[in-house]
Order: sequence, then C-alpha cells, then structure tokens
Amino acid sequence: MSDLLLIALFAFLGAAVAGLVGACVLRLLRHRSVAVSLTVVAAVTVVAMLAGTLAVAQAMFLSSHDLTVVSTVVAMAAVVSLATALLLGRWVVARSRELALAARSFGDAGSFAAPGGGATAELEELSRELAATSRKLAASREREQALETSRRELVAWISHDLRTPLAGLRAMSEALEDGVVKDPERYFRQIRTEVDRLNGMVGDLFELSRIHAGALGLTPTRMSVYDLVGEALAGADPLAREQGVRLVGDRVEAVPVEVDGKEMTRVLANLLVNAIRRTPADGTVAVAAERREGSVVLSVTDGCGGIPEEDLPRVFDTGWRGSEARTPPAGAGLGLAIVRGIVEAHEGRADVRNVLGGCCFEVTLPAAR
Repeated sequence: MSDLLLIALFAFLGAAVAGLVGACVLRLLRHRSVAVSLTVVAAVTVVAMLAGTLAVAQAMFLSSHDLTVVSTVVAMAAVVSLATALLLGRWVVARSRELALAARSFGDAGSFAAPGGGATAELEELSRELAATSRKLAASREREQALETSRRELVAWISHDLRTPLAGLRAMSEALEDGVVKDPERYFRQIRTEVDRLNGMVGDLFELSRIHAGALGLTPTRMSVYDLVGEALAGADPLAREQGVRLVGDRVEAVPVEVDGKEMTRVLANLLVNAIRRTPADGTVAVAAERREGSVVLSVTDGCGGIPEEDLPRVFDTGWRGSEARTPPAGAGLGLAIVRGIVEAHEGRADVRNVLGGCCFEVTLPAAR
C-alpha cells in the first residue's frame, strides 16, 4: 500500500471518530438554538481536521516541530470557523425571532407584515407563504362578514314578509268565522293568493338552503338555448301581459348547451319575473343568447331605469332588494341569489351592468362540446 493511501486511511479514521462524536452532540442538542448547531458543526469540522492530522502524525512519525506547526494552523482555523459560525447563528436567530414576532401579530391582529432586512432563502419563502395566507384569511373574513350581513338582512326581511300575509290570513279567517263577510268567494281567492305567496317564499328558502349546502343535484342534458329561452318566455308571458310589458326574444341563437333544463328554466324565469316587475307599463324586456369565445351568454335587459353603482356588487347577495324604488310588492330578495347559485353550480357566472334606460343581467355558461 502506498504512503498516500495510508495517509488517507489514517486521516479518514481520525476524522470519522470526530464526526461520530459531533453527530451524537448534535442529536443531544437538536432542540436548542440553530446558533448552537452551527457552532457544533464548525467545531466538528475543525476537530475532524485536527484528529486526522494527529492520526497521520502518529502513524508517519512526524517531528514534534512539524506537529506543532500543523496544530497551530488548525487552531487558528478553528478560531475563525467558530467565530463565523457564531455570527451566522446569531444572525439567523435574530431573523427567526423577527419572523416569529410577525407571525404572533398575525395570530393576534389577523394580518401579517413581513419583517424588514435580509434573511435566508428559507425564511424569505416562509414569509411569502405567511403573507399569502394572511391575504387569503382577510378575503375569507370579508366574505364571512358579507354573508353574516346578508343573513341578518334576510332574517329581518323574511320576518317582515311572513308577518304581513299571516296577519292578513288571520284577519280574513276570523271574518269568515264570524260570518261578517258579504263576499266570501273574494276572501277565499285572497286567501289562496296569500297561501301561494307563502308557498313561493318557502320554496325559495328551501332552494337557497340546498344551494348553500351543496346539495343541489343537477342532471345535465344537451339542449338548444333557443328551446330553453322559448319555454321561459312562454311561462313569463301571462305576467308580462298583466303588467303591460312587451317581451322580445328575437336575438336568440340556437346554440347547444349542457345544463339541467329544470334549474336553468328557473334561472331564466327568475330573471324575467324580476325584469317584468321592475319595468314600467309599455316598457320592453329583451332576451338574447349568443356564443362568445367558447361560452354561451344569455342576457335579460329591462327598463327599470338602472341600479345605483354602489349597489351593483350586492345585486346577487342573499336578501338584497335594492332601494325603496326598486323593492317589489312581494318577495324576500332570494330570486337573484338563487340565480347565482344555480349558475355557479353549472360552472358559469352571473353578472349585471347598467345600460341605457335599465340594466342587463347576463348568465355565462360553458358551451356544449
């Protein structure tokens, strides 16, 4: 075996012993600060070098002078290495503490502000992830607050809207019971009307609860938008005649879609009823459908006079009924919320914008493949 191989063997054995001792020390100190771990790593590196050198010196019988020179060089390297490790460890610990304080404020105040100054790539990545999580939580809190506001408004409006027909039913039933009614048939018709109104409100609440619970079961089938719109127009025509409103549907393209026919008919019916009730007599409600960049867009345009810009973002919120001028004589503001829920269940989007003399509700659905 050559001298070079012997030197390598003795150096490896000496360094291996130092490395094993260092590994044991690191395991014992694994729960301590990273500065301690860095110092141990630096010390193990120097001690391994010194152990290998001493092993080689003993085996090769170096002179005491040469051994002293080598040991002095290794000692100086150890001083520099330990000092560097301590400085690096203190810097990393300081950055980690700043990040921990920022994360603590994140838990207390709900917002995260990344600490200034440089940091390691890992700490920078952690700061970015915490900042992204903070933004997501802030958006979630805003949605939760909006939902809570909508829920409170809905409860208040439903309570009011239920109280009115119930009070009327009670008064009419008492009048019929006391026999003081001159025209019972008129009262019977009115009772039937109020019962139908209550039934519609309960049905809307049930549908909305299914949507919010994710229990809206869809059965998509391939159909033509032309047939879908034609059925909705036929259903809304009696109300339009009663209100003196013209229904126009001559801009409907016969493009195919894959939707649940029953649910999408309800979407169009809600939009049409909403538009007819808010359009003055002799006004026009126009329905259109066209293909746009791989999607099918159905629109219902009314003559309501427009919606205030500050109200546009809330139009599809649960319980929203707008200003006093746009509040219908009946309903609890659930129709448009149901529209959005059904459309989103079809992976579509519901929008509204003001146009000349009114507003335009658009439903965007994926085109059939």
